[in-house]
Amino acid sequence: MADFSPTGLRVLREIAQSGSFSAAARTLGYTQSAVSRQVASLEAVAGRRLFERGRDGVTLTAAGARLLPRATRILDELDAALRESDDAAGPVRLGAFATAAAGLAPQALATLPRELIVTLREGTTPTLTRALRAGTLDLAVIAQIPPFHPPATELELTFLSERELVVAVPASHPLARARAVEPEQLHGEIWVASRSDAGESLLGVWPGLDERPDVRYVVRDWLAKLRIVAAGLAITTLAPVATEAVPEGVAIVAVRGEPPETRRIVLARRPGPLDGATARVADALIAASG
Repeated sequence: MADFSPTGLRVLREIAQSGSFSAAARTLGYTQSAVSRQVASLEAVAGRRLFERGRDGVTLTAAGARLLPRATRILDELDAALRESDDAAGPVRLGAFATAAAGLAPQALATLPRELIVTLREGTTPTLTRALRAGTLDLAVIAQIPPFHPPATELELTFLSERELVVAVPASHPLARARAVEPEQLHGEIWVASRSDAGESLLGVWPGLDERPDVRYVVRDWLAKLRIVAAGLAITTLAPVATEAVPEGVAIVAVRGEPPETRRIVLARRPGPLDGATARVADALIAASG
């Protein structure tokens, strides 16, 4: 009788997280045909379909959803056994949204001993939440917007900070000389932004802007956004967690809005005790956010 293979279970977990065969293949370093073969093998062993294929991606069937938590536990045990056999700390798998990956995460990781291995994956808050649920991350720094509802999945959250959004403008911009501005003073500006996961909103435009924004630059990378700002081409909204990574030629300006545009940063993980290495990474993130 055939058994589930660790490779097949890893494919199952990655597809559940990413929502597509192609994305899972990129993350795992496989070809898409190899992922399809692993899925076919999994479904042959299970004796039923594990995935529903649709226009919007791939979702788990009821059977696949039942298998996922068991697969995650098995893979976690295998990973732990490998770490113990190597007599090495980690690797601790950390995720962070883009601006936290640029600001908070490097500050925290720099305080840890070099022998503690940490991998870092950047992603949006929904992507990181799925990754935690699928078991491909141990910790994730995620953002919450008012009214600060917890994620839909059951996760343990640790508060890190809560601050108001700011605006990044060119150092030569008239607003750069102000300590704070009113939202109305952002009218008529040119913006650089990036698309959200769902594609319905632009990340980088001031959330409380009451006019149609003039978005001439749409880029995903935050460093690219800030370089565009530094070149005097546009302005963008920025989370305070990334202010340490702002390049020369960029000024940070507060915005006095009612209600204020606040963002809460939290550290998320699955329930249960943390191993020593993961706990040290969590403590470092908490300390760096203070």
